Amino acid sequence: MSNIARMMQRATAGAGGAGLDVDEVFSTFVYDGSSSAQTINNGIDLSGEGGLVWIKERSSSGSDHHLTDTVRGIKNPLNSDSTAAENTFYANNNQGITAFNNNGFTVASGSNFNDNGDTAVSWTFRKAPKFFDIVTWTGDGTSGRNISHNLGSVPGHIIVKKRSGGSVAGWINWHRTFSDYQSVFLNTTEAVYNPGNINSGVFGLASGFTSTQFQLGGTNNITYHNENNSTYVAYIFAHNNSDGEFGPDSDQDIIKCGSYTGNGSATGPVVNLGFEPQWVMIKRATAVEDWIMFDNMRGLVVGGIDPDLRPNKTQAEGAFVTYMDINATGFQLTDNNSRTNENNDTYIYMAIRRGPLAAPDDATKVFHPVKGGPDHNSVPFPTDFVITTLQITSNNWTLTRLLGETYMRTDSNNAEGSHNFQDIFADMTGTDWDAASWWSSSATNTVGWHWKRAPSFFDVVAYSGSSGTQNVSHNLGVQPEMIWIKNRDSSDMWVVQVTSLGARKYLNLSGSGAAVSLPTWNGKDYFANTLPTASVFTVGGGSGGSGYDSVGGAGYNYIAYLFATVAGVSKVGSFSHTNDGGDTNVDCGFSSGARFVLYKQYDSSGAWYVLDSVRGIVAGNDPALLLNSNAAEDSSYDQIDPLSSGFTIPSAGVGTGDYIFYAIA
Repeated sequence: MSNIARMMQRATAGAGGAGLDVDEVFSTFVYDGSSSAQTINNGIDLSGEGGLVWIKERSSSGSDHHLTDTVRGIKNPLNSDSTAAENTFYANNNQGITAFNNNGFTVASGSNFNDNGDTAVSWTFRKAPKFFDIVTWTGDGTSGRNISHNLGSVPGHIIVKKRSGGSVAGWINWHRTFSDYQSVFLNTTEAVYNPGNINSGVFGLASGFTSTQFQLGGTNNITYHNENNSTYVAYIFAHNNSDGEFGPDSDQDIIKCGSYTGNGSATGPVVNLGFEPQWVMIKRATAVEDWIMFDNMRGLVVGGIDPDLRPNKTQAEGAFVTYMDINATGFQLTDNNSRTNENNDTYIYMAIRRGPLAAPDDATKVFHPVKGGPDHNSVPFPTDFVITTLQITSNNWTLTRLLGETYMRTDSNNAEGSHNFQDIFADMTGTDWDAASWWSSSATNTVGWHWKRAPSFFDVVAYSGSSGTQNVSHNLGVQPEMIWIKNRDSSDMWVVQVTSLGARKYLNLSGSGAAVSLPTWNGKDYFANTLPTASVFTVGGGSGGSGYDSVGGAGYNYIAYLFATVAGVSKVGSFSHTNDGGDTNVDCGFSSGARFVLYKQYDSSGAWYVLDSVRGIVAGNDPALLLNSNAAEDSSYDQIDPLSSGFTIPSAGVGTGDYIFYAIA
């Protein structure tokens, strides 16, 4: 949607109308090089709105960072790791980015963009008010020159590069935390430069940075910003401070530029952004050090290693340090390395929010059942969570992007396990099962269910236990109706809270027992007699072995999966059924039936049954799997029948009793 169309939509809707989503203005897209032209469809309208594409080959040492934008045009990249002017090699050899499209861009073969056998990452920033803008100018040699922009807010971070003319010059940065005249180079490890006067400054007064302009410095270093007849480009990033205009009500922030002070500890400073980040860039400001970049497509792994790239270097991607843990409201530094957490040093950062911001209106955009190994590679969205097993006897595996290449089993209480998954989430269309050494991509009896995180639909939260009751923040945006919790470090059961059953009952996902009342079980109150809210869920806590190890014991790490109802998309609910008392129609508010149904009897013992449309939900016997068992698929019973508004439990399909269910259209 164009800015004009968006403004017309807001005018029609009045105050609080729909704003842009994060996914419309920013994308991280990983891809495999092929040495043949590739069209990258990332959903960003570059041809209509304009923007910047930043590409780095991940696996190849010595490959440059390439920045190409719609203002300067295709085939004219600049390299953030170099002082060089615009590179005409690509234009002369028909390489680099060859087209900006309405849903991404096209990249030609080879030359550090698309080399066969190499993996690459692209970060796309679309021009949009209060997010990102691009301006160019020709130097005129004057001191303190003001440059106009269309960001619509005071910039948070500006990157300036000389394109042509005179001597070469580096990449100069201004950050909103800087004082008058301060700057820092993107292409070097140098600390912040503080000249103390405009004549030696690359930038001017901090007060000269407004919602319509920014101020250049004086004549001593004029080659960097305003040399007569030289040309320049500036990439201008916003800082939203409760004034963002994004999301369904045009009131959400998506980009933050700030600073923190390191403490030199593995329990590092907590940075509160007010949102969960998907992309973070950090620079040590008070001493020499590399810039460093992270994103959730390459991996921002809670409790694991975080692959990094460095815009001032051509080196391949590194993955050796647990730099940070991300959470629902920001991130926490988790290592004492000098790049991100040296004691008493100041660090600047820029962070972009994870999307989407709006509840889904189409279940196919956030959930996908698969049957057969190759189908795992053709999911129509990046997977955040997948459960997979075999139709013949096997295991139920759960894998989560937030935890990287580790797994758990819903049929087992075992702690989190590691496996040679080989970047199983490093794919933009589902999961890269071809790279999994333990799985045959050609197998026909594999099945799985893929989820994407989205407001009101599904969220994933990793958290650490505490010595007492704690409220754990989440980004579901509505009250969760069902939560699965698993201790990642210990062999504790999967605890399931179902809101409709109240705060003093729980179910065990890895078992078949009826709902257990709290606090009579072991005298413990897992949820502190508190139901979840639209922003937090509550778990009890205590020292290890105190009885809270399954949900919040100190010294343990946990993962929680949160599910809710979205009209026409998903439904968490309950039904009662009498065996041989007639069919029970379960109305989920769908229009074309359910593609996925999970149900469990809660007033008595019973398995967690899973049925889906790819294996068959038919008016007859249905192939069922059990989340709490590694038993082979059973097709000997008619357990469920199709119903346009949801599903039907046949008269003799299940036993008499009360059931909870989770269905997806």
